[in-house]
Amino acid sequence: MEHTLEQLSTLTDIPARTVRYYIQQGLVDRPTGSRKTARYSETHVEQLLTIKKWQSSGLSLDAIQRILKGEAAAPAIEAEPGSLRVLTHIHLAAGVELTIDPQKAGMNSEQLRTLSKQIVALIAAAEKDNTDD
Repeated sequence: MEHTLEQLSTLTDIPARTVRYYIQQGLVDRPTGSRKTARYSETHVEQLLTIKKWQSSGLSLDAIQRILKGEAAAPAIEAEPGSLRVLTHIHLAAGVELTIDPQKAGMNSEQLRTLSKQIVALIAAAEKDNTDD
C-alpha cells in the first residue's frame, strides 16, 4: 500500500517536516515519484516507527544512523508492561505457520514476502519428494 506524505505523517504520528528531515539525513529512504506526487510504502512506515521506538528509548539520531548503517548494534529494548508488539503471522501450508517480529528480525515487508515464498517452495518440494517415494 502506498501513502502520501500527509497519510504517512498521520500513520506514524511524526510531522511531515520531520519525515522530510529524516529523508534528508539518510535515516529514511527517499519516496518514489517527484515532490508533489511522492509516494511512501510500508517500508517507510516501518523505518519511521523504528526510529521513533529507538528515540523513545533514549537514542540520539546519530546513534540511530550508525545502527542503520550497520556501524553499531541495535539495542535490546525490553517491553514495558502494557506495551504493544506487532508480529507477522504467515500461513505457509496446512499446519505450517511462520511467526516473525519484523523489527527484531530487521526485515521489511518485501523481505518477509521473499522469505515466505522461498519457504513455500521448500515445503512444496518436500511434499513432492514424499509423494515420489
